Amino acid sequence: MFQIRIHGRGGQGVVSAAEMLSVAAFLEGKHAQAVPSFGSERMGAPVVAFCRINEKEIRLREPVLEPDALVVLDPTLFSAIDVFNGLHPGGYLLINTGRTVESLGITEAIKDLPPPHVCCVPATELALKYVHRPVPNAALLGAMAAITDIIHLEAVLQAISTKFPGPVGEANCTAAKAAYERV
Repeated sequence: MFQIRIHGRGGQGVVSAAEMLSVAAFLEGKHAQAVPSFGSERMGAPVVAFCRINEKEIRLREPVLEPDALVVLDPTLFSAIDVFNGLHPGGYLLINTGRTVESLGITEAIKDLPPPHVCCVPATELALKYVHRPVPNAALLGAMAAITDIIHLEAVLQAISTKFPGPVGEANCTAAKAAYERV
């Protein structure tokens, strides 16, 4: 089973990202589960969501404590909570930023991850360019398809279009494709 934990802040699309990721996996014939988890429901509050993807039925319902991949929509969370807790050595890390890992001050926390498994993508910039809103979730799903083989871009684009039909979905698909190409 491949387990993903998505960290961000309220209003960034964390829960929608987990949902779209699970839909993309389902579209590829896999079993998937998306689970949101948040405390205070307000813009800017820390939010975490989980996604599990497997070839067979998923019976777990608890939070993902040992993720195979972390998706971080807001790198300011690195100084607020222990985002890396439980991440498997050899896991994946996808960060919404145009900065380098060194400038984020997380080099020690990710020392066991293979360099190709760590990826920084300016997803908010891409969202602003194509969607005209600072919501990086769809762009990061495109990047996730590029760094892992757990889902593919075509399924991600179809999941985005299902969640956001019409022009909004098209713009988010363009952002996801741009992130995929950047990676």
